[in-house]
Amino acid sequence: MKRLMNQKPSKSTALFLGLLPFFVLFFVYIFASEARLAENPNDKLLPSMTTFTQAIDRMALTPSKRSGEILFIKDTASSLQRLGTGVLISATLALLMAIPLGLIPYMRSGLSPFVAAFSMVPPMAILPILFIVFGMGEMAKVALIVIGVTPLMVRDLQQRVSEIPAEQLIKAQTLGGSTWTIVVRVILPQMLPRLLDSTRLTLGTAWIFLISAEAIAATEGLGYRIFLVRRYLSMDVILPYVAWITFLAFLFDYLMRRFTYKVFPWYTAGKDNR
Repeated sequence: MKRLMNQKPSKSTALFLGLLPFFVLFFVYIFASEARLAENPNDKLLPSMTTFTQAIDRMALTPSKRSGEILFIKDTASSLQRLGTGVLISATLALLMAIPLGLIPYMRSGLSPFVAAFSMVPPMAILPILFIVFGMGEMAKVALIVIGVTPLMVRDLQQRVSEIPAEQLIKAQTLGGSTWTIVVRVILPQMLPRLLDSTRLTLGTAWIFLISAEAIAATEGLGYRIFLVRRYLSMDVILPYVAWITFLAFLFDYLMRRFTYKVFPWYTAGKDNR
């Protein structure tokens, strides 16, 4: 008898099982919405599909009467710009810091405790400081993402550097490789796919910091719009925005995984890449 842990679904079955919870959630929502609206037609907690359609048309298809811009597109572009800038800076800093910390004992002894302690600081607790230092503009929002994400990536990559087999480093030194040569020819090629993995896994955290910063101080953005309309109990706008943020996060995760599989096939060999 084949054990359950050794049974793997086909691609079609895996797709069905993956979509099943979404369909269940959708139909549960439809049932709950109809039940609440039947009791109170003015209920705003669980809007009907018609109300959602009207809200999406108003936010994503109809230009704003005040600015002439489509708010949904403007909010998405603003949030993605902040997120992309923050994550790119974080990934660059993490790579530049993690390799020396993981490879050079003096660097590790001197800076690892500081990085570990800094990673324990709640980024949201220093958000007021960022607003004081950088003002209420874009710098503070990007800085929050960088401060919140970079230490996590540094510690992850530092651990990956320290896990590189010592035999590789010894052979490289035996062949006359300097520290810089070993970094460029041995360490860096192995760290690049791990950097993509670390970036992908911290995207969710970056989204949290982005939405939080936009909710407090912004004039456009997905987080700003959600917290702006909450005062009117506009669930017909909030829920589509939340669904859109979730879709974007899922899309970025998928694209980064596929990119890693494509560019670094040796790194993903033997892994399930479906």
